[in-house]
Amino acid sequence: MIYITNYNSPIGNLLLASNKESLIGLWIENQKYYLSNLTEEINKAKKGENIEILKKTKTWLDSYFQGKKVSPQELKLEPKGSDFQKMVWKLLCDIPYGEVTTYKEIAKKIAKIKNIKSMSQQAVGGAVSHNPISIIIPCHRVIGTNNSLTGYAGGIENKIKLLKIEKIDTSKFSIPKK
Repeated sequence: MIYITNYNSPIGNLLLASNKESLIGLWIENQKYYLSNLTEEINKAKKGENIEILKKTKTWLDSYFQGKKVSPQELKLEPKGSDFQKMVWKLLCDIPYGEVTTYKEIAKKIAKIKNIKSMSQQAVGGAVSHNPISIIIPCHRVIGTNNSLTGYAGGIENKIKLLKIEKIDTSKFSIPKK
């Protein structure tokens, strides 16, 4: 059974989803890949205001949006995806609060883990963009090698807001032209 609740944040309404024990989803309303691979289960979901992991997630989000340093490791996360996607999402959780990394750096780390010569940055980008637990699994901390604020399913404006909450100087980044 899936349990859901909403959270009103400074970047809009967030939908939180849980399997009762773990957080399995957090989406910004109208983001690209909204509900990703849980659409059918969400349609049958029950309201989960009293589910412990959802209450903990709301407390985590309260702290985050107040500018407090929080970590994905504080919550039990169980994102649904392929083994490759889960590997990328695990690496995203290691990006320190208030810092950014590039798709290229993540690709290098995966190549090293898999003991292969190289990994496609585009493959990494695809996994990052399909992150089903936005904000907490910090895909907003990934930028292009040329300091471009590319590829955030929640929208570039929200990516900038999230980086600013973490006191990251966004003036050094560029916004890609469409």
